[in-house]
Order: sequence, then structure tokens, then C-alpha cells
Amino acid sequence: MRTWFWTLLLAVVAVALAVVLRSHSGNVLLLIWPWRIEMSLTLAVLLIVAAFIVLYVGLRLLAWLLAIPDRVRAWRGKRAQARDHELLERGWIGLLEGRYTTAEKDLTKLLDQTKVRTRRVLAALSAARAAHGLGEFDRRDRLLATAQEQAGAEPGLIEATATVSADMLLDQGRAERALAVLEPLADGGARHLHTMRLLLRAHAALHHDEEVFSLARGLVRRNAMARPEADHLIDASGSARLRAAAGTESWRAIWKDLKAEERLLPEIALAGAAGFEAAGEANEAARVLEAAIAVKFNPALVAAYARCEAEQVSRRLARAETWLQQRPTDPDLLTALGMLCLNGQLWGQAERYLLRAISRRSDAQTHALLGSLYDRLDRPADAVRHWRLATAASMALPVLASDAALPAADTGSDPYRVDAEGGYAVGLSDADGDADVGGDYPALPPAVAASASDYVLDPDARVNKEQRERALAPEDAPLAGGNTSDIDEYFDSAPIPAAAFDEPVPTYAPATPAAPKPKPAPAPAGVPATKPPFKDDGSV
Repeated sequence: MRTWFWTLLLAVVAVALAVVLRSHSGNVLLLIWPWRIEMSLTLAVLLIVAAFIVLYVGLRLLAWLLAIPDRVRAWRGKRAQARDHELLERGWIGLLEGRYTTAEKDLTKLLDQTKVRTRRVLAALSAARAAHGLGEFDRRDRLLATAQEQAGAEPGLIEATATVSADMLLDQGRAERALAVLEPLADGGARHLHTMRLLLRAHAALHHDEEVFSLARGLVRRNAMARPEADHLIDASGSARLRAAAGTESWRAIWKDLKAEERLLPEIALAGAAGFEAAGEANEAARVLEAAIAVKFNPALVAAYARCEAEQVSRRLARAETWLQQRPTDPDLLTALGMLCLNGQLWGQAERYLLRAISRRSDAQTHALLGSLYDRLDRPADAVRHWRLATAASMALPVLASDAALPAADTGSDPYRVDAEGGYAVGLSDADGDADVGGDYPALPPAVAASASDYVLDPDARVNKEQRERALAPEDAPLAGGNTSDIDEYFDSAPIPAAAFDEPVPTYAPATPAAPKPKPAPAPAGVPATKPPFKDDGSV
């Protein structure tokens, strides 16, 4: 549109000039010594216009020729910028997709080739983020140091480097180091929302309750944090502040500094009630708990409400019974009512509330309270029963079925018969089993009555020396059936009585075939047979 406008304007000017020159004829005389030039007015005007055009074009051409180096420099800069943007875009896409290796490669290449300082800082921080995702913390720290060096003294780049560094340090669990990085920003008055969130995370990890309380308040005031999350942090940090200041003059100042809605949070209400109880203001403690319970029914608040002196029982019991009308089957409330009745020595009412609570939920506290109640009422059997149930509920003791025990093994065909009354009976007569073996080894202990449930595989079982020697020489014992298959079959299935051992049961090696031994000559008539003596090396 502008081209058409200027073309039309020039045409109008040309037509007007031609009309004026035609109606005003004359001559133009130029005296340039030693020349005298005379021409018409029309020719003079045309020459002037032509000279202007030639001069204009010449100057523009000269300017274009002189600007060639700048244009080349600008073209190279645009090409480098496009290449840097391509690497940065590719690196950030890989970082967002979780392809940290590829992203770090592209961003490191950008860091090495770019000449722009801000772009170098951005590439170093992004590459550090990729290295952090790969778990290469040493390489990440080097990249962060490079970014800090390139940031120089520019406030924006310094803050960006600090926030990125603190975020990754918090992810790594180094809250103290992250707080040291963020402290200059906090001292300098930088209160951006992201910086405040990072400071909150660091102080929360280090349990700095004062800072957590103030930061959570500030964030929720600026609508930068969800209300439930802020309430949780304010509740935890505020209650910790109250407990830390308990018994001091600053306790009431901290309590008065809390807002009305903050005093209704469960942990703060518990800490405040405990403080008033310690100061001897039981009525104020009750009002604090009642206000918190009215907002949100919490079992911990109800249990704390039930722990009171005897003179407070009637007031609190009346208030708790109004809650019972709204929650008639709540076991926590029923237990609290039972505890209040116990404090007021209302035995029958306490028993009724506690039994109703047990019918809804069987827990250790209710059983323990019933045990204490029955002990006070001189009913020891019921007291012991509920104390036992309280122990079982608190310890989560398993209840075994009556038929869970394995049946006793059949030892009828065992060549090394296991006698539950006297231990091993390997080739021994009843008289031998009662005699001392000799040496330093005493005889077996008296017979111990054993049932089917006594047969267990016990790694700490014990045998005496004589029985061990006989077990280590199975070839000398009589075999049932003439081979060792019965022995292997028995020891694969039969249990061993735990009461029969004094030393570890040896590992049974497979029996090796032994050469037949000559039978001893029969003893003459009238001479009693004797047993061969025991040797120290285990052979007979």
C-alpha cells in the first residue's frame, strides 16, 4: 500500500512540475569560468532531478558495500544463535522426557560452543540437572561451580544458580548445604515464592520450627500453598514451639501469637492444653480441647480430654456424653468415657462404657482399663484375663490352632531307637541305660515325660559321649533288614526329642561297608559275659 501511495505522489509531482515548466519558459545561465553555459529552465530542472537520483543511488550503494562486514557478522551470530537454540531445545526436551544421558550430552556441547554468558549459565544448570538425574553428583557439582562462575555479579543469574543448586541438594537430602546456599538470597530480601518453598523444605528437614512456622504462614497468606499442607506444617511446628517453651515465661506469648483457627489444630490444641494443665488451669485446658473437638473429632484430643483430675470429671463427663449422642458407636469416645468414669470412681458406669467399646473394637488400652477396673473391684480372674488380652493385643501374639502340631513319628522300625524316657537306646539294654558310662561323663538325667508335642528338631540338642560314639559307628549296631536304607528313611522323617540331648547332634555320614568280624567264642559255663571297655578314640 505504501508503494502505491508513493508512486501516485511522484506521478502527481511530475505532472505538476511539467505543467509549471511549460507555462513558465525561460533560460538558465551558468557562469563557470572560463565557461558560459546557457540552457532552458526545463532542462535545468531535469538535470537537477537526475543528479539527485544518481547521487542518492551512489550513496546507498556505498553504504551497502561498507556494511558488508557487519552483515556477515550478524549472519554468523544468527546462525550460531539458531544452532544454540536447537541444542538447548533438544537438551531440554530430553531432560523433560527423562533421557538424561542424551540431554547432558547436548547441553554440555552447548556449554562448550556458546559465547553468550547467560546461555552458558543456562546450559550449565540444565546439564547439572541431567547429571543429578543420573546420580553423578560429582559431575553435577562441577557443572554448578561452572554456572556460578559464569553468573558473575548479575543478580538474576546468581539467584537462578542458587535456587537450582538448593533444589537438587534437597532432593539429595543435604538440607544443611541447601540452606547455606539459600541464606544469601534470604538475607538479601529475595522472597520469591519458589525461594520460600525451598527455604521451607530445608528448615522442615532440619526441624527449625520457628522458620517453618513463619514460612508456612507466609506462603498460605500469599495463596502459594494448599491449605491442608500448610495446616499440617503449622500444626507440627506450632506444637513443637509450645512444647519447647513449656514451663517458661515465653509460653503464653507464643500461645497468644497463634491465630484463632490455628489454636483449633489437633497438635497445637494438645500442646496448649498440656501447658494450661501444667500451669494449674484445668478449666482453660478443657475449653481448648472442647473447641478443637467441636471443629474436628480427633481420638487423641478425646483421650487427652479424658485424662483429668477427679474434680474435673463431672464437667467433662457431661460434655462427653453430649458427644456420645452424636457418635453413639465410636470406640474411642466410649473408651474416653470409661476412663473418665474410672477417674471419678463410677465403677458400674465405667464397666458399661468399656464393654461397649470392646464390643466395637478390641484394643490393648480398653482391655488394660478393664483389667484395672476389675482389680479395683477385687475380681482377680477377670482382671488377669483382660490384662492377658491387652498384652496379646499390643504384642500381636499369634494364636495357634489346636490341630497345628504334627503327629508323632512311628519309631517302631528305627534301628537306633529313640527312647523318650531315657534318650538314645542304641543297642543298650535297660540296665545299660541306667548305668554310668564312665570317665568324666555323668549318667543321663532322670526320665522326662514326653508327649507327641515334645518331638521337635532342635539344633541345640545334646547327647552324651557314649551315645555320640555309638552314633558315629553305625556299622557296629544291629541293622533292621540288613542294610542302611531303613536308617536313611528314618532320619529323613523322624523327629528327635529335645529332652534327650546334652550336646549337638553329630552329622551322620553314610555308613561304609565293614569287613565281617569273627564272632567271639562263647564263654564257659558259669562265667558271666562282660562288655568290652570304652576307649577314648570312640571305638569299642
